[in-house]
Amino acid sequence: MGELRVFIAGIDGYLGHALAQYLMSRGHYVSGCDCHHRREWVKSEGGDTAIPIGTPGERHHYFKERFGKLWVGSYNINIAHEDNYGKLAGKFADLKPHAVVHLAEMPSAPFSMISREHAAMTHMNNVVGSLNVIYAIRGSCPDAHLVKLGTMGEYGTPPGTIIPEGVFPEGSHWDIEMPIVQGGQETGTQYSKSYVLDGLMFPRQAGSWYHQTKVHDTNNVNFACRMWGLRSTDIMQGVVYGTRIKEMDENPMSATRFDFDECFGTAINRFCSQATIGMPLTVYGNGTQKRGFLPLCDSMQCLAIAIEQPPAEGEYRVWNQFEEVYSIRALAQAVASSASVPVEIENVPNPRKEAEGHMYEAEHSTLLKMGYVPTNDLSGQIVGILEDLEPHADRIRRYADTIMPQITWDGGEYDEKVDPVAGNGAEVEDKTEFHI
Repeated sequence: MGELRVFIAGIDGYLGHALAQYLMSRGHYVSGCDCHHRREWVKSEGGDTAIPIGTPGERHHYFKERFGKLWVGSYNINIAHEDNYGKLAGKFADLKPHAVVHLAEMPSAPFSMISREHAAMTHMNNVVGSLNVIYAIRGSCPDAHLVKLGTMGEYGTPPGTIIPEGVFPEGSHWDIEMPIVQGGQETGTQYSKSYVLDGLMFPRQAGSWYHQTKVHDTNNVNFACRMWGLRSTDIMQGVVYGTRIKEMDENPMSATRFDFDECFGTAINRFCSQATIGMPLTVYGNGTQKRGFLPLCDSMQCLAIAIEQPPAEGEYRVWNQFEEVYSIRALAQAVASSASVPVEIENVPNPRKEAEGHMYEAEHSTLLKMGYVPTNDLSGQIVGILEDLEPHADRIRRYADTIMPQITWDGGEYDEKVDPVAGNGAEVEDKTEFHI
């Protein structure tokens, strides 16, 4: 598609910093904004990135020296703050981006569940921030393509059904047997009624206040496409893991953050960090919970596909973006198998309210049709993470107490005692196939 002007909201984050390098390496012009909340939030919970990262100023100079004119610049803008809306709209008017990639949301389910204040802040930052992005596009660059990062967590774990890509596919019906009522009494006779579901949004079942804000975003973006002709790709992304992409170089300023605390460190991050310092790998509940995962390099590939192949005016498209589905126990086993020293796997009581041992199957064929080539190398990616973490083992030890869960979904106190029970008091066999 040639050179594109891409604006990344959240450019200082885990995905944003890597995506900027990925896109400029492909010849695109990149600019963005960030108010550096992620750095503050992690520190507020007593944590820090395992891999040291540059300051925003150092990163700016590094990009300028490495990529020259392709690096347009980064701006300190809190997109959710009312006083900053004009700044955001003004930048869009000046830069006229072809694509706006929205990564500037608070991404932690546990953080959103700490308190009323944390839940309210999450809604303000995520929902209002996204609304401001939508309005700024409409007013300043209406032809721009919004690439909005959602999450597979919006769907929850619907029982007994395959998750489609955002909406019910063509030919979907809801068939139900209805009783015939006469004179206020059911006659016992039944008749069938069929409802056409084609194109309707698949139900969302958010599992935290954070996921609930992402559901709000989905509805708002869909509304803007229908009302204003906004063009958008809403990406339901799985859990991303990994420390690097090949577009990074050996300069420390190219490194992206790697969080491992209970709020901002995802399962693989926590397991790899625990393995690095010889801690047991703590699996929540019985470990049979399943989710979609993809390595950082695949996330970059998929985001670039979205940016370089935009939808039509008014089109709202949804992609389920993940490589493979794994159980949490399978991931712990993969990390334990790759660790340089023996590590144990321990079950701890699950602080979250979530289904365990559930069906989890989701469609994700669209990206494959558009050119996505999955890495399909979980063990290789894990080995790479462990190698990158090893030099920072002392740093991880310094913050090791932030790994164990303290935040519960019911607001009660967490039982820290290691307990190998499988949720209901009996071990549940994990039948997930896993190969390394």
